[in-house]
Amino acid sequence: MRIVSLAGGIGGARFLRGLRTAAPDSEITVIGNTGDDISLYGLRVCPDLDTVMYTLGGGINEEQGWGRREESHVVKEELAAYGVEPQWFGLGDRDFATHIVRTQMLDAGYPLSAVTEALCARWQPGVRLIPMTDDRAETHVVVSDERGRRAIHFQEWWVRLRASVPAEQIILVGADQAAPAPGVLEAVAAADAVILPPSNPVVSIGTILQIKGIREALESKTVVGVSPIIGGAPVRGMADACLTAIGVETTAQAVLELYGTPLVNGWLVAEEDAGVALDGVEVQARPLIMHDVPAAADIARAALDLAARLAGGAGVPASPDAQREAAGTGTEREAAGTGTEDAR
Repeated sequence: MRIVSLAGGIGGARFLRGLRTAAPDSEITVIGNTGDDISLYGLRVCPDLDTVMYTLGGGINEEQGWGRREESHVVKEELAAYGVEPQWFGLGDRDFATHIVRTQMLDAGYPLSAVTEALCARWQPGVRLIPMTDDRAETHVVVSDERGRRAIHFQEWWVRLRASVPAEQIILVGADQAAPAPGVLEAVAAADAVILPPSNPVVSIGTILQIKGIREALESKTVVGVSPIIGGAPVRGMADACLTAIGVETTAQAVLELYGTPLVNGWLVAEEDAGVALDGVEVQARPLIMHDVPAAADIARAALDLAARLAGGAGVPASPDAQREAAGTGTEREAAGTGTEDAR
């Protein structure tokens, strides 16, 4: 089975771990959000790509959901001692290595997609990870505060301000010039199913859909989404602040309508959100909390089964090997993160 998933942030990465477990013999391509990317200390940082790579490659800090496990912060402390800004964005020493390699390769002329492939050669995530675009397209946020009305990088709004200042606009700068990275449209065209994981619908999935040609390609496929909203609130993170900025309510119904048809054919919601409906979309209610990898795999299997049925095919069986792998992978944390890059 050829599966394409759009992803960004911790929720997306943890869902992908379940998807890989639920469909171990499938060919999975992940189109990663790069709207969060930022240049810091002369280095190019790609938070969502790295979160997927570390999570699936076994190097993630499970407690935080982002960054490396067994991390130290000597370089960050030394930069602070020199008064180097920004000091509100924390990079660990192990993480710095990834950004140094990425920046060196980008400076040498390699596109981000080739750089991501090279980084994944070390981590072996078990999926093909492709950035949504090789072009620079960054999410910026328009806010009004004591300094007046201004646009700031999404990371400053999300990490430094913790989305405490209401966003007046969220803009993907460069989207009108950005093209899908090599392999993105080809993967979608060949896909048997497309899954939208419970990532932030505005600044993770929404940014990917803004790259020209991607949404149109997806509309010809069977697409099943998993709601990131349960009982009127995000499972974690501040997706509600992003939805408010674009005038959308924080409900599973509103997010479904935001994606709309003909993009979405199936939609999984939590049991407390049963009753969500949209013409042309089959909605199923089931448990959606990813307590651990087996729970994430169950959600992923439900999404694949729904996609297969909508496409007229067979579902994905829960093999004993997959169940044994899931049971030994570890426990997922759903408590809100306290670090610099909270979950979406």
